[in-house]
Amino acid sequence: MKINNIKEINEECGLLAVTNDENAAETLYYGLHSLQHRGQEGCGIVMLNNDDFHTIRGEGLIIENFNENNLKTLTGSMGIGHVKYNHDQHSGVDDIQPLLFKHYLGDFAIAFNGSIVNSNEIRLILEEQGSLFRSKDDAELIAHMIIKNKEDTLSSIINSLRKVEGGFAILVMTKDAIYACRDKHGLRPLSLGKLNDGYIVSSETCAFEIVGATFVRDLIPGEVLEITKSGINSSKYSNFSHYNMCAMEYAYFARPDSDLEGVNVHTFRKNSGKVLARDFPVNADIVVGVPDSSLSAAMGYAEESKLPYETGLIKNRYIGRTFIQPTQNMREKSVKLKLSTVTSVVKGKRVVLIDDSIVRGTTCKRIVSLLKENGASEVHVRIGTPQITHPCFYGVDFTTYEEIIGATKTKEEIRDIIGADSLEFLKLKSLYEITNRQELCHACFTGKYPTNIYQSLKDINKGK
Repeated sequence: MKINNIKEINEECGLLAVTNDENAAETLYYGLHSLQHRGQEGCGIVMLNNDDFHTIRGEGLIIENFNENNLKTLTGSMGIGHVKYNHDQHSGVDDIQPLLFKHYLGDFAIAFNGSIVNSNEIRLILEEQGSLFRSKDDAELIAHMIIKNKEDTLSSIINSLRKVEGGFAILVMTKDAIYACRDKHGLRPLSLGKLNDGYIVSSETCAFEIVGATFVRDLIPGEVLEITKSGINSSKYSNFSHYNMCAMEYAYFARPDSDLEGVNVHTFRKNSGKVLARDFPVNADIVVGVPDSSLSAAMGYAEESKLPYETGLIKNRYIGRTFIQPTQNMREKSVKLKLSTVTSVVKGKRVVLIDDSIVRGTTCKRIVSLLKENGASEVHVRIGTPQITHPCFYGVDFTTYEEIIGATKTKEEIRDIIGADSLEFLKLKSLYEITNRQELCHACFTGKYPTNIYQSLKDINKGK
């Protein structure tokens, strides 16, 4: 049996920058491949060569938009790249980043990851001052703010970031430098690496290995790095600096081979599975993980519980961009296959199913149904995060209560809806213990947001 039309959680995008590299276009190409999991709806590269900006952008995957021939046109030693998850079905190629702006004060390109929660308020002020916007993109908003400051680029960026609130990572490229910025709350990851005589900046460290770069450090929350041929200059746009890394980066978004502020993602997930096994044991025959983000946790659960770890679900890796079209109509027409079971593995077995989260509940319900239809006698669900009960406003695509089953349903009600024989979630305190951290963003589990929230209450409370 096959599962069709699964709606996954999605994060906004991935960022990559490279400086002083004679193979910059190739480095960006392979580095963005490593970040493809962060965005599959669109991608782009902007390169600087002899004071001229050259760009290639397109809908879909890196491999669908770049090849040996067009990469040769991207000459130069400095560039930035972007992979995008697109939650707006009406956007097209023009909205794919990096965005390029032509201005008498100096041309520049910008790439953005995350969300500015007071964007509507800032946009209104700028419009009253004469700014014209062609989109709702936060990257365009930041660009207008930089231009309005009419100072040197670094000062303009710093003054602009002091006015915004939210969780984000930003890359700005001028003819002289690349500026890498991380929000003062530390919600979104951004890391610096050394590459030969230059530097590389990436949303995740997994991009460093494939291009031969060496990890230097994570950007400090509230930091702006100015990277030029002469070296690096570090500035802070805010003395308020906290390490509220999004917990879902560890549990779901990041690649297992990435390190986020000193914690390996695979290790985190495996340990979360071990904690689940200790806290919520069950009489079962096998442990099965939902590919791909939950496999590490499933390994940990199996190791701790002494139950066999089995490949009971197979993910089709050749579905291409047609699967991830953002409209439901396209999904229904284009999706042919997402997951299938290994019937001989699950038939007659009591299965412990490990997944990373439950947002809408539809995915988990279909997987539980799939396993039982293929002979599983019992399915016990264990989730590697606490119960999601609140919207996210920092770049993850569940922004209203009506999208979240845990906002209005108890754990037992969710168990009944998804058809599981039992259901347990990771405890909140375990997130801190596993990461050995003092700070994390757990707003989607607790409703305790690290920033003020500016969205209209009508939108936030929709469906509640």
